[in-house]
Formats: sequence, structure tokens, C-alpha cells
Amino acid sequence: MTSTAHYSPEQQLLIDGMHCAACVQRVEKALLKVEKVEFASVNLADQTAFVQGNANPEALVAAVVKIGFGAEVLESEEERRIKQQAQTQRVLEHKRTQFMLALVVGFALVAFGFYKGMTVNETNRSLWLGLAVISLATMYFSGKDFFLGAFSALKNRSANMDVLVAISTGTAWLYSCWLTLFPQPNTHVYFEASVMILGFINLGKYLELKAKQRSSLALEKLLDLAPKQAVIFEENIAKTIPAKAIKPQMRVQALTGDRLAVDGILESGSIWVDESMLTGEALPVEKKIGDKVRAGTLVQDGSGTYIAEQVGSQTALARVINAVRHAQSSKPPLAQFVDKIAAVFVPVVVSIALLSALIWLALGQDFAFALSIFTTVLIIACPCALGLAIPLSTIAGVARAAEFGVLVRNIQALQAGSEIDTLVFDKTGTLTTGQMEVTEVITFNDFDKNHLIALAKSLEQHASHPIAKAIVKFAENQTACEVSEIQVEKGLGIQGKVGEDKIKIGNAVFVNFLEKTTACTATLIYVAVNDEVVGRISVQDQLRPEAKSTIQQFQAEGYQCLMLTGDRQETADYFAKELGLNGVIAEVLPEQKAEKIRALQAEGKKVAMIGDGINDAPALAQANVGIAMHNGSDIAVETADLSLMREGLAPLMQILPFSKKVLKNMKQSLLGAFIYNVIAIPIAAGVLYPFTGWLLNPMIAAIAMTLSSITVVLNSQRLLK
Repeated sequence: MTSTAHYSPEQQLLIDGMHCAACVQRVEKALLKVEKVEFASVNLADQTAFVQGNANPEALVAAVVKIGFGAEVLESEEERRIKQQAQTQRVLEHKRTQFMLALVVGFALVAFGFYKGMTVNETNRSLWLGLAVISLATMYFSGKDFFLGAFSALKNRSANMDVLVAISTGTAWLYSCWLTLFPQPNTHVYFEASVMILGFINLGKYLELKAKQRSSLALEKLLDLAPKQAVIFEENIAKTIPAKAIKPQMRVQALTGDRLAVDGILESGSIWVDESMLTGEALPVEKKIGDKVRAGTLVQDGSGTYIAEQVGSQTALARVINAVRHAQSSKPPLAQFVDKIAAVFVPVVVSIALLSALIWLALGQDFAFALSIFTTVLIIACPCALGLAIPLSTIAGVARAAEFGVLVRNIQALQAGSEIDTLVFDKTGTLTTGQMEVTEVITFNDFDKNHLIALAKSLEQHASHPIAKAIVKFAENQTACEVSEIQVEKGLGIQGKVGEDKIKIGNAVFVNFLEKTTACTATLIYVAVNDEVVGRISVQDQLRPEAKSTIQQFQAEGYQCLMLTGDRQETADYFAKELGLNGVIAEVLPEQKAEKIRALQAEGKKVAMIGDGINDAPALAQANVGIAMHNGSDIAVETADLSLMREGLAPLMQILPFSKKVLKNMKQSLLGAFIYNVIAIPIAAGVLYPFTGWLLNPMIAAIAMTLSSITVVLNSQRLLK
């Protein structure tokens, strides 16, 4: 009898030793070969891998280690943070020591060359043999990572940046050793170049890593919101415990200056909380008894206690962090194009370097000249910049979106969002507040208005419909009557007995009443006593205060704004006119909403759907970009590509223009990396030499390659400003 082990369907790994896009390709391929892995995405920028499927964690680690990289499974976001910071600090210290040693030895060799000359003869050969040993020892310490990485890559029949560095510096050193053992007249050695190249590359990696640390600060700030400890009350005795030990239904203390540890409901007191880091809302929000409070928010004033509900990985903060991590680990369509380039980049560069050297030899140049060409081409080619361009823009874009209140669940939405030309809004809860309000109360036949309101409250307080809640809220100052024999008729109304009177409250059909009314956008609720209609209550959803200005601003930027709703055409037309919409699609059943979106797409439109309810979920999934409103239904939020983390439409005004900015940033970095390689490789190959007599030095090539990577890093950080 055999048993099947069940592992987590989603796993995250911390990878050690990746340098370029080719490394990413190798790790992804290795992970995808592991049994039961369904999807794998590797991020060069933060050195992590995200894996989906019921795979054995040990098998995942073994697959990565087999191809020459380090790997370990991360159990939690906190563990990821601790281990990633430790890894980054370790690599920073290692790279700093490597580049400092290589540059010190390299400059010493250059100085010696200026003083004694860089050519070898019989009299100074023993001295140069000693310098060869010193340079080899330096290369071992400063370049061991590259040589081991190259060996591992070639053993697995692949190539990466390590191969370029190892071949170029190794060839230069071996050629210099050959010249030292068998001196040639007027031919200089390249020991200083071999060492200096490694120094500049390690310096570049050091600066690149420091810059990447700053790109991850936004996510680290979210992690800092979660407190390590909290005070709970057990039998009215205060007790400090670790925040991760809090369980549902525990009573937790909230004092001025505290960060709330878990999600819950305020049980006592009144507090003002700062939710800016979680929702982007700049002003403090008042929380009263019964209000929802969320982990990570800061109590700016007041005190109270709250009952824990969602704890650990179930809090809103934890879900936001998890969603951000997933989005940052995913790849937009542009990244797939880069992956294809990376797969052939290094072999093509090696071929160009070899071909260039052979051409110069055929044209009559000596071996030293050809070697310089070969080395320079290998060094200046930069798969690092290509590999970093998309991941760094992704990390910065997702983090920045979270700062102004938009949770990116699907990174492809940022690229698709830049192409949107049509915005389709649901009405209720999106363009309107979703909170019904009583706008008018009319009585018939001189029936007492206050008594009508009291009767309505008496029955409606036993119902859960939004209209019932609006009536109860409106009648909060009225005294309710005792009601018996209550019956709720879904979609129609409610009835019961108050004393000996039979009361019915509902729509015109329910009370069997036909009234001649003018065009009306409100929902009309009738009250009948003993089958005689005695009055009418008008209930209406209210437009969001910012709805009209939001629509106007989008239209000014060239977007077409439509409304998609299940409401009556008359009601929908009224709201469309109020808002100045370009069009309205009304009386649509929930299952028809996705069809309407498809019809717009068939016309060539790029559609963003904005909604909040369960009935919006199919349309959100069908749209090019689905955007869920704050406090939308769980299904809507899970289906959407983007989720607004604070109330209102304000974040929507930021995310669509920002998506264009993210795509532009990706293209800038990618184009810059391509242009660099397209220009730099021919120059390194000596294309200018016949016209100018100028040849690029391998050490200058190493500096140029370093600067190209740093430029990509700095460009991505512009998104954080």
C-alpha cells in the first residue's frame, strides 16, 4: 500500500548565484523538469523562484543545486525577508572584498607596467612569472564565482555571463603566461587586464546590488507594518504575547502609538487610525465600536480593545504582501521576449568574438591584437542588463502601485493597462456608494407620517436587504412596534402583524397597488395597512462625490467611459446623464455582462472593467484589465487583475496613467540594453579601427558593461518617485 505525499501547491525558493538572464533560464528549466511542477517563475532582481504544483520541496532544491546554484525553500514571508537580507549582506561583503583586492592588485600591475614596461624578456622573465602567480591568486579569489559558474553552465550544456567572463579573463591570462614562458619581441602581457576586468565587474555587481536593495524598500515597509508583539486580555488581565500567537476571538489592546497586530472588530473605545501605508489614504480614519480594524494600521489617537478575527496569513496586510510578492515574481509579456533572446545571447556573443578575432588574423594582425578583440567583445556584451530590465521595473511598479492604494494581482495587467481605451463601470457600489438612502416619504389619505415610518422600521429591522437597512437607518429615532407573524418574500417585500393590523411593505406588485408616477430613478417601497396602501418611501443609491469629476478627467485623457448595469433603462439613463457618460448598457443579467465586454472587444476596443459584486466577476475576468473596488465581494476581488485598497475612485485615477509609465520604463530599460549591445559589440570587435586607429581596451569594456547594468537599475528606481 502506497501513500502520496501532499505538499504546498505554491512554494517559494531563495536562489543563490544567479547573475544574468541566462541563469534565470537555466533555473526555470531545471524547476520545470521536477515532477508535478506546473509553473515556475524565477526573478533575477530579488533572487527568488515561485513554483506552483504539488512538488517535493527537496526535489526542487536538488534540481537547482544540480545545475550549480544554491537554493532553499522559504516557509514564510518573514523567513524570506530574514534569509534574503542575510544573503544580500553576505554577497555585498564578498563582492566588496573581491573588487577591492582585484583593483588594488590590478592598479599595482599597471603602475609596474608604466615603470618597467609590459613586455617580457629573458632578464625579467622570472619577475613576470612571480606576477603571473600573484595575478592567478587574485583571479582565484576575485573570480572564483565566475569560473565555477561557467564550469557548471558548460557541464549542463548552457551558457551565461559567467562563461563570457571566464573565457575572456582566462584566455588573456593563459596567453600572458605563454608570452612569459616564451617571450616575443614587442609583445606585452595582459595580467593586469585579467585582474582589472574582474575588479570592475565585481564593483558593478556590488553597486547593482546596493541599488536593487532600494527598489525593494516599498515591500519591506509593508512587512514593517506588522508588529512583533501585542497585548491581549485574558480574564481582564493584560498579557504581552508574540503577534503570531494571537488566535481568533482573543481581545487585543489598541493604544495610541500601537500598530494593530491582526484584523478584527473594535469592541470598546474609539480610535483614529492611519491606514496610509495599507490603503494610500492620507487622512486618519475614525473607528467606532463595531467597525473593522486591520493589521498594520497605526493608532494615532484614542484607545480601545478589538476582537481578533483574521490572524496570521489571513489578515488583509498578509494577503496584500502575498499578492505583491506573487505579482513581482510573475512575468509580463515583454519578459517572454527577453527570455527568447537570453537563450541564444551568450552563444551568439562567443561566436561574434571568435569570428572577429579570426577576421583580424586573416587581415594580417598579430595574435595579441586578435586576442584583445576576442576578450573585449566577450567582456562588453551584457546579458545582465537584459536580465534585469523587466524584473526591476516589475518590482518597482508593483511596490509603487501598492503605495498609492492599488494591489496588483496580475503583473500583465500593468502592460495591458497601458493600452486601455474604454472604461466600463458597474453602477452600484462603483459609480455609486452602494449604500441606499431614503430620499422621500409620502403618505396617502392623511396617514400619520411618523407612524408610517415607525411601522416600516418595525418590519424592516427583521430583513437584511440593503433597502431594509436604509429604511431602518432613516427611522433610527422612531420607536419600533412589536411585530408578529413575520414573513419575508424575497424580491417582493415583508409582511407581519402589529397588534391586530396586517402590515405589508414592499414593491407595487407585493401590495397590489398601481400608481401613476412620472419618470423616477428611485426605488419605490409601499406601506399597506390591512391591504390599504397608506404611503410610499423612495429609496435611492447615491453617486460617489468624486464620480463625475473622475469620468470627466478620464474623458479628457481620451478614454471612452461606459456604464454596464442590470438596472432599468430609465434609471441607468438618469445616472449616465448626471455623469456625462459616453454610453450606457442597461437591463443586463449577470451572465450577460461578460458577453457585452466580449462584444466591445470584438469592435477592437481594449476594455477595463471596474466592478465590485459577485455578478461582476465574469465581466472582470473577460476584460483586458479587471479592476475590483475596495470592499468588493471576495469573488470580484479574486477575479480582478487589480484591486483598489481604499474607498472611492481616486486610486483608479492613478493606476491607469501609472501603467503607461511602467510599460514605458520597461521599454526604456530594454531598449537601452539592446542599443548598448548593438553599438558596443561592433566597436569592441574593432569596426572603427580601420578609420580611426582606435581600439577599445578590455578594461574600458568592463567598465562600460558595469555602467549598463547600473543604468538599468537606476532607471527602474524612477518609478518609485
